[in-house]
Amino acid sequence: MSNDLGAAVGFEWSKARTLRSLPWSLAIGVGLSLAFAVLTGAVVQHQYAHKPAPPSFDPISAGFSGLRLGLIGLVVFGVLVVTSEYSSGTIRSSLAAVPRRGVFYTAKLLTGGLMALAVSAVAAVTSFLLAQATMGDESVSLTADGVLPALAGAVLYATMLSVFSMGVAVLLRSSAITMGILVPLFFTVSTILTNIPGVGRFAQFLPDQAGGLVLYRHAPDEYVLNAWSGLAVLAAWTAAAAIAGYLALRRRDA
Repeated sequence: MSNDLGAAVGFEWSKARTLRSLPWSLAIGVGLSLAFAVLTGAVVQHQYAHKPAPPSFDPISAGFSGLRLGLIGLVVFGVLVVTSEYSSGTIRSSLAAVPRRGVFYTAKLLTGGLMALAVSAVAAVTSFLLAQATMGDESVSLTADGVLPALAGAVLYATMLSVFSMGVAVLLRSSAITMGILVPLFFTVSTILTNIPGVGRFAQFLPDQAGGLVLYRHAPDEYVLNAWSGLAVLAAWTAAAAIAGYLALRRRDA
């Protein structure tokens, strides 16, 4: 089993390196993170150049503004890792090369997840440091209280959101449909839902909202989740999506 999985991971890695859309989506994610981090830092510095920031200002959350935008690239990456094979028809040859679907699916999740983990670490750390470097007197250092745990949580958050997208993509088998659902949900709809009275207390359990609490020094007062319980909720969503994707892959023809 281990030999089969190692060979399958190597197979997936070879496919990922030759598919141009995957490195481009990751590069766009990192680029957006860095660009928006600098912009956020400059805005904060200008806004509080002649007056102190209010007590509600959270420099940790502000430092992750770039990562929040860069998550678009990681979600797109997670979708394309899966759906590119369905759209091109190469899923048939892939399953012929690795006929054991459990091994095939595990290798795909491992390869995509490890790539997302590496890129998430780069995007989270560099964008956070850039934001702090341009934020002026309101910045915090890496040794400040809560910064290092928040960075570790941010990497886990971005990685799990990408793996969650992979599971949903296997279930739907269409890049257009999957991205048409996940991108608006994660970057528009869920935020709107959290601001609707009576709905917000339930919307906090959505994958992106729950996991995203790790990007704040303190969770909003109206939330029952905190940073780590929010990540646990996201982990449950990710596991559910991965299981649903596997069941769909096992039962359907290529």
